[in-house]
Amino acid sequence: QVQLVESGGGLVQAGGSLRLSCTASGSIFARWTMGWYRQAPGKQRELVAAMPGGGGINYADSVKGRFTISRDNTKNTVYLQMDSLKPEDTAVYYCNAQIPPGYRSYWGQGTQVTVSS
Repeated sequence: QVQLVESGGGLVQAGGSLRLSCTASGSIFARWTMGWYRQAPGKQRELVAAMPGGGGINYADSVKGRFTISRDNTKNTVYLQMDSLKPEDTAVYYCNAQIPPGYRSYWGQGTQVTVSS
């Protein structure tokens, strides 16, 4: 059973930074597609950034140039560095893993990010 444990959320002022971490159980982490999603109150969950195991990175247009996704395969961990935070970034952030060959999706428990103006 895959488990994803997130940390790093919190309260920050606009313009500040936070780094989220997500550590996964399981083997062959390097092959997984890892991503971060977020869900604000009253809105649908949306992709923030994704990093396939084979390379390449996708960012939502709203976070390009401000957020950076990275991974350390030796630690089974994916990170989301969030800079120049805006109040509209306030949401619960979820870590997601999609595992080949079927790319079944797994979710973390979510971590709250609140950006005050």
